[in-house]
Amino acid sequence: MLDPLVLIPGAMCDGRLFSPQIAEFSAERPVMIVPPIGAAKISDLALRLLDFAPPAFALAGLSMGGIVAMEVIRQAPDRVRRVALMDTNPFPEPAEKAALRDAQIENVVNGGLRKVMREEIMPNYLADGSAKGPLLNLCLAMAEDLGPEVFAEQFRAVQSRPDQSASLRGIAVPTLVLCGQEDRLCPVDRHEFMHDAIPGSMLIIVPGAGHLPTLEQPARTNEALGEWLRA
Repeated sequence: MLDPLVLIPGAMCDGRLFSPQIAEFSAERPVMIVPPIGAAKISDLALRLLDFAPPAFALAGLSMGGIVAMEVIRQAPDRVRRVALMDTNPFPEPAEKAALRDAQIENVVNGGLRKVMREEIMPNYLADGSAKGPLLNLCLAMAEDLGPEVFAEQFRAVQSRPDQSASLRGIAVPTLVLCGQEDRLCPVDRHEFMHDAIPGSMLIIVPGAGHLPTLEQPARTNEALGEWLRA
């Protein structure tokens, strides 16, 4: 039997972020979605996932989901058969960005979730020329369904995330590093760093995609994921 595929969405996203991947791969293997919620620390989110996940699995995370995935494989390398790190960041939060997170969290818990998402978060999501209207509507719907408490929890976890840059060198399973060519939140150079750090990893840069290639360019993303799953 093929390894189950565990997918971790990014902050303020749910399984809809991976709808094209669920459709593509669920016919051949179990596909499980683990939202990164339930704790305000990346290490605790990783422990929560390990409690939920099967004994051995393939793991893919996007954005915050990729940050959690790096911590999962650091904590339990014997359980992760392969890992895909997509549009993510191995480095800790810069001090100036942490201060911005505090302001965003305060605004959201005081009723400003929709405003913060529309004016501060989502404008950085998509590549120029994407089908922005429908995709942004989907992103806003996911965020509103999760709500302000989840926003505060997730952004505090991102704010205090650990530096994974050294631990990447210990990853010894088939690894895909993937990002949208126009990702402004987690740019290409960070993925080139991860690719250089992880022995034998595969680097895929997806043209015509920003921070959400799973939705912006699903066919190309699925092709890369299929190659990784069969490696």
